[in-house]
Amino acid sequence: MTAPTASAVPTASVPTASDPAALRRPARPAHSVDLDLGGRTALVTGAAGGIGRACALRLAAAGAKVRAVDRDAEGLEALSCHSLDLAGAVEPQVLDLTDLDAAEEAAAGADILVNNAGLQLVKPIEQFPPDVFHTVLTVMLEAPFRLIRGALPHMYAQEWGRIVNVSSVHGLRASAFKSAYVAAKHGLEGLSKTAALEGAPHGVTSVCVNPGYVRTPLVEQQIADQAAAHAVPEDRVLADVLLKDSAIKRLIEPEEVAEAVLYLCSPQASFITGTSLALDGGWTAH
Repeated sequence: MTAPTASAVPTASVPTASDPAALRRPARPAHSVDLDLGGRTALVTGAAGGIGRACALRLAAAGAKVRAVDRDAEGLEALSCHSLDLAGAVEPQVLDLTDLDAAEEAAAGADILVNNAGLQLVKPIEQFPPDVFHTVLTVMLEAPFRLIRGALPHMYAQEWGRIVNVSSVHGLRASAFKSAYVAAKHGLEGLSKTAALEGAPHGVTSVCVNPGYVRTPLVEQQIADQAAAHAVPEDRVLADVLLKDSAIKRLIEPEEVAEAVLYLCSPQASFITGTSLALDGGWTAH
């Protein structure tokens, strides 16, 4: 393909972080990637909202039977109502992932495992409550280990499986005041790579996806809290804090993450394993 001439280069201005248009949701694509997961059973944690909800709906739209796991019964009920016309099915399962034995048991028989559930607290290390640190590590690192442990026997027996761990740019980079979250995500990266090495001879892949800041209730609450604490508008928090290191000056949408997760769960992604897919708008390019 020949390079465009100078006259062919668009002359429209590039939006900046201070431009409100740069922070809006992107236009939805007219068509999504057409991948078929009919006959597959997927388990998605943290499925009642945000990335997990988008992943559950997208996998079900591709034909999978999705076990939607969350402790939020009301959110799971709403998710189930939105999935009625999809090619696959969504089966809500109320579960608190701090019950590690129950988590491992829930993963039995899953062909696809999406470890997504997470929580966040922003505080300096010397003020960080030890019990919250323990809970974050339990939900975001130990529970994924137990879920993988529960899913692998079935995956190994059929010589096919997909493990997608929803990590974060904070699995690749650290930020101040997020000790538990960063520690959990860095640990998840190592767990995912180990699962990839062990699973490869059995047809099982394990990959991390690493979004930047996603438009989820968790992130929107962080924005509101920061705006209130510093008496600045929320768009300033977005531009000057959250999106400071991102080349693309907007939040990523949950549906965009779900499209990447779907592809990694597909037969076409059989050679992608033991790695991390950064969906960070160029943050880690620095």
